[in-house]
Amino acid sequence: MRAFFQRMCGLFVAGFLIWLLAGCGQAPPDFRSMDKTDVHVHLNTDKTDFVDAAAACGFRLLTINVDVAEYPPLPVQREWAAGFRKRFPDRVAFATAFAMKGFGEADWLEKSLSYLDESFALGAAAVKVWKNIGMVEKDSDGRFIMVDDPRLKPIFDSLERKSVPVVAHLAEPRNCWLPLEQMTVRNDRNYFQRHPEYHMFLHPEYPSQEAILTARDNMLEAHPGLTFIGCHLGSLEWDVDTLASWLDRFPKAAVDMAARVPPLQHQSVQERDKVRNFFIRYQDRLLYATDQSADGTDDPARMKERLEKKWRTDWAYLATDTLMTAPEVEGPFMGLKLPRSVLEKVYSKNARKWYRIFQ
Repeated sequence: MRAFFQRMCGLFVAGFLIWLLAGCGQAPPDFRSMDKTDVHVHLNTDKTDFVDAAAACGFRLLTINVDVAEYPPLPVQREWAAGFRKRFPDRVAFATAFAMKGFGEADWLEKSLSYLDESFALGAAAVKVWKNIGMVEKDSDGRFIMVDDPRLKPIFDSLERKSVPVVAHLAEPRNCWLPLEQMTVRNDRNYFQRHPEYHMFLHPEYPSQEAILTARDNMLEAHPGLTFIGCHLGSLEWDVDTLASWLDRFPKAAVDMAARVPPLQHQSVQERDKVRNFFIRYQDRLLYATDQSADGTDDPARMKERLEKKWRTDWAYLATDTLMTAPEVEGPFMGLKLPRSVLEKVYSKNARKWYRIFQ
């Protein structure tokens, strides 16, 4: 009888350990082996160091062309991006963009549509729209050009008709329109303190965030068939409830989290379960991204270290329940420890679904 009870006790302990490993005590998936895509990077170089670092960490990449003065001209960006896609078809995809220079001139639309068609022939998977629409560019009457401007409608009509996704960075984080002392994360506070020219709180003559986002939503309502990926959590990073309402309103929209993990961590300090539940509920609409870049001047070893640190830190937040701190966030927070099925979507499957890349 004693031997029987010892045997039963042993079976109970073994069963408990199996349950523990399979349930709440389950180790997170392996970082390197899981298929992962960073859907928002900028490869402004023809050097392969960034791609090599991504391969070492198990990442695929979507490099995005942007109509920004500080970057090389768009045709150069496209040449590099198309070159990477040709050399690394299973590792790199790219999004093209159209230039706003000459907007309003008689041939601007024809030239822009032609440039986009050339980009699609080279393999572009999407078209990027940047915050210069709404925050920089003005028309001949001195008015800010908004994304719902009728003169832009033929561009979006064409993309909707061709089922080409639009990836858009419109407006800035909400902190940009707040006083420094009210900003929620340190990186925003430090950036706008160093660059008051971009701190919209100091520039009431510029459009408000609400006006820019309203113009975006007007454009989406006019194009219900358009696939739309909002960069940087759709500039609704400050509150997952607000972002959820917007996703409910626009079923053809998704968001990437490029450069906006800190606002999620900020919310996790007090409401970790709410953030986690948001990820689970909208697991099909969220795409992992970082906004990391390369311009050919980085030391390869240091760049690899920088990228892996960023990717692993984000992984710890999303895949584990580690108690963490971050330099951008005030206070400790616990990682979300998302289920493996959710991680697979956020890190890989949603990139394939929304951008139709790496099929």
